[in-house]
Amino acid sequence: MIIGSNLFFLENLPSTNTHAADLLKNNDLTEGAIVYTNYQSAGRGQTGNRWESEDGKNLLISIVLFPSMINPADQFLISMTVSLGICDFLKRYIPVCTIKWPNDIYVNNDKIAGILIENSIMGNQIENTIAGIGLNINQDKFLSDATNPVSLSLITGRSYDLTTCLNQLASDLDKRYKQLISENFAQIKHEYVSQLYRLNEWYNFRDMNGIYAGRILSVNDKGKLQIERRAGKISEYYFKEVDFIL
Repeated sequence: MIIGSNLFFLENLPSTNTHAADLLKNNDLTEGAIVYTNYQSAGRGQTGNRWESEDGKNLLISIVLFPSMINPADQFLISMTVSLGICDFLKRYIPVCTIKWPNDIYVNNDKIAGILIENSIMGNQIENTIAGIGLNINQDKFLSDATNPVSLSLITGRSYDLTTCLNQLASDLDKRYKQLISENFAQIKHEYVSQLYRLNEWYNFRDMNGIYAGRILSVNDKGKLQIERRAGKISEYYFKEVDFIL
């Protein structure tokens, strides 16, 4: 087992990603080590967003990886891999979840997990990756202005043991990471695309030119989202270049 072979718990932290990065500077973490906490005072999401999580209710973890087999140009494969591992875990308890590009995890139209991937690149090699995951397990009330949070407990009406959930999640992520290090890239991409939120369905999107109707077709090898418009034109977007109209 790679992911979950070493676990580092602290009762509370500003950010698990930041703490993992600090430990890495001192060469204190082996590959697959997980830093986790009950509470983050400054949990980070994509583009500086805050991640809300009630103390002791959810999984707040950061995983250290050394994916030297991945070319920096193909680093989106890491995000795909982590997204699939979280979906594998959730499917232990619920029948369906999807990945809202690039890497939010949804159940129906609600967000149950977020991922923050931070890659350290040296030359033409990824030196290390810190994969931060916030996964809502037992929280039943959300106080932030986030539009659509949900937890596993709210979906199923049950409460869950966090230690069991952490071990299961680590196991599922480990299986997916072994796919990655075996360079099974085509399979990873195929499964990721097949689980995309709103795949091949017509919905409204917004880009710099305004709102339009489109349907998600795929992602390219660099992780750009491919959306077909009604007239047949296919547009490609990097993160934050297009918004889903929810």
